[in-house]
Amino acid sequence: MRRVLRGELCTGCGLCASVSGGSLRMDSTPPGYNRPVATGPVSRAAEAVIAGACPGAVVAPWPPGPATHPYWGPLRRVTAGHATDPAVRFEGSSGGAISALLIHALSSGLVDRVLHVAPDPKAPTRNRIAISRTAQEVIDRAGSRYTASSPLAEIDAALAEGGAMAFVGKPCDASALRQLAKTDPRVAAHIPLVISFFCGGIPSHDGVGRILKTMGAPAAEVTAFRYRGRGWPGTARAATADGRAFEMSYADSWGGHLSKEVQFRCKICPDAVGGVADIACADAWYGDDDGYPSFEEQEGRSLIVTRTAVGDRLLEAAIAAGSIAAEPLDPSEIDKMQPSQARRKRLVLSRIASLPFTLQPVPSMAGLKVFQAARRAGVGAALKNFVGTARRTVLGRRSRL
Repeated sequence: MRRVLRGELCTGCGLCASVSGGSLRMDSTPPGYNRPVATGPVSRAAEAVIAGACPGAVVAPWPPGPATHPYWGPLRRVTAGHATDPAVRFEGSSGGAISALLIHALSSGLVDRVLHVAPDPKAPTRNRIAISRTAQEVIDRAGSRYTASSPLAEIDAALAEGGAMAFVGKPCDASALRQLAKTDPRVAAHIPLVISFFCGGIPSHDGVGRILKTMGAPAAEVTAFRYRGRGWPGTARAATADGRAFEMSYADSWGGHLSKEVQFRCKICPDAVGGVADIACADAWYGDDDGYPSFEEQEGRSLIVTRTAVGDRLLEAAIAAGSIAAEPLDPSEIDKMQPSQARRKRLVLSRIASLPFTLQPVPSMAGLKVFQAARRAGVGAALKNFVGTARRTVLGRRSRL
């Protein structure tokens, strides 16, 4: 854990706290990322589990599939679609696909509950772990949550409950869960479905504070906060108890504030596309005339990628039941919908290659096609990112001395 924290490789997933037997807890640390804090000695057995599952130490390799893309991971079925229920589609961050899939998984009996994150009622801009057992609970908790979350911080207790649950988390959370499954058979026994999404990185909570300040919303009086959703892409929206509301466009909230606050580990992520989940979803952005995603408000559309036979069966069943409308999509179209994801994957190798020169640790990234993706990067961009990462780690280490 000390090695991961020293290298700024912690994702904040919370797994270490859950399996530590009470020796670790997750706290928010400046500038607003969730990090483990020791409350007592960690046993050797717990340390071994943590070392084998922590996504700051090892990233789960992609499973074999009919096709595997260097950027987009294992591909069984690639579609673009949306929830057919207008309310689900409206509440979700894109086309409501994840919510619709979860609702179908609950109604079909595949799972009896969903473990995911939701707004914290006591601090609406922050997150808490939630268990949803009904379609309405899923809908009420729909929407992206662009700040620190630790959905695995109570995974041990969730597994001890038994039953069958779906897990929804960031790609790094899914990685930690898959790695945990190698030593804990309860994961396979009680989590038949893992859903993730294409992740742009985890911003600090300070970034949310700047959004509120720019909006003119008094942080102490905010009683509800949505990062986006209720439309596509929807707006960031803060509300107060006296009925005031403050809004900011997605382009301004993410592009102007949150994207600038993403933690370092996310910038070297080799699997930001949920490659080890059963299904991964993303915004199926429409490109503008210059080939860049357009954030004009319109009806939501989700990119839906099945990774495993489990995911494929669920999507097929949801389409057959009329819960999701989806059309096949050529994988080459993902490049146009998610250009920033493609760029990051191309540059991961050049970024991590600089770390040993600055005495920084590097997570294990075997089986994630990092080298194949790097071959598609331009020499100039690769060199710039190598130097930039080295400079950033040196300056960052000096600032901590």
